[in-house]
Amino acid sequence: MKQVLTVTRRELGGYFATPVAYVFIVIFLLLSGILTFQLGGFFEARQADLRGFFFWHPWLYLFLIPALSMRLWAEERRSGTIELLMTLPVTMPQVIIGKFLAAWIFTGVALLLTFPTWLTVNILGNPDNGTILASYIGSLFMAGGFLAIGSFTSALTKNQVIAFVIGIVMCFTFLLFGIPKTTEIIRGWLPTGVVTAIASLSFQTHF
Repeated sequence: MKQVLTVTRRELGGYFATPVAYVFIVIFLLLSGILTFQLGGFFEARQADLRGFFFWHPWLYLFLIPALSMRLWAEERRSGTIELLMTLPVTMPQVIIGKFLAAWIFTGVALLLTFPTWLTVNILGNPDNGTILASYIGSLFMAGGFLAIGSFTSALTKNQVIAFVIGIVMCFTFLLFGIPKTTEIIRGWLPTGVVTAIASLSFQTHF
């Protein structure tokens, strides 16, 4: 466990040592605000809930999470530091878990910084805060799913741009599985059990 925490601290320090962390957080907060209050019609709905806020999270993560995770392994391979990393007294599973936890914690910090939206809806009305809290937890777990795919694509290549593009394509595929229109299309030429199994792979279905 100590080795995992060491890798996690190393990766978190790497995020905040560059402008990447701050750019990611600012973009995430700006886009979530714009999508919620402008495109989501928050005030027009005249309803004290954050359904519109969480509705956009899968689509925010679709682009932002691959951008965050593309450097996890690709940068190590490009710079040659992966050889140094492998000489340290840590196992491969410990490195994988440590890198994943660092990216997940960082995403959790960005998600936590959206708390003014939660405060806003409580000032304007009397929302079900239990549902909102559960939605935050669900969103964090969904981000973990996106990160798992992003980590995988980052390990496939030393080019971060390629890792980013492949990550988006794979995450988008998993999102499509949960869209009713997609389910209707494939229901015509696949057995119901197979369609249900495919739909259950989607982030949307579980979220």
